[in-house]
Amino acid sequence: MMPGMGRVNPRQLKQAMKRLGIKSEEIEDVEEVVIRTRSKEYIIRDASVTLMEMQGQKTFQVLGEPEIVGRTNMTPKAEETKIPEEDVRLVMDQTGCSDEEATKALRECGGQPAEAILKIMSSRG
Repeated sequence: MMPGMGRVNPRQLKQAMKRLGIKSEEIEDVEEVVIRTRSKEYIIRDASVTLMEMQGQKTFQVLGEPEIVGRTNMTPKAEETKIPEEDVRLVMDQTGCSDEEATKALRECGGQPAEAILKIMSSRG
């Protein structure tokens, strides 16, 4: 409960939210919600999920007890990552490096051209 509000009538709260342009709806029949980070997965089974929309932004509220599972070997090896030729050319154009150096930097930076450019530039200066 929010401080200073005392008891709030749910009907009045819903009317106030409507006046403020806030839409809220319960998402039915949710089986599970998975939140994936680099090192963990949060799995919430039989979750209660509410979708709220305000000023074009959607927010999901998830209620439930998460099962936290560690992730191992979930990302492909750098050698397996396909690097687009246009990204290689972009890094080469911006840094003046060779094709091999651009490809290597892109692999080390997870295929992110901006990071690869910064990596090459910082290694030179």
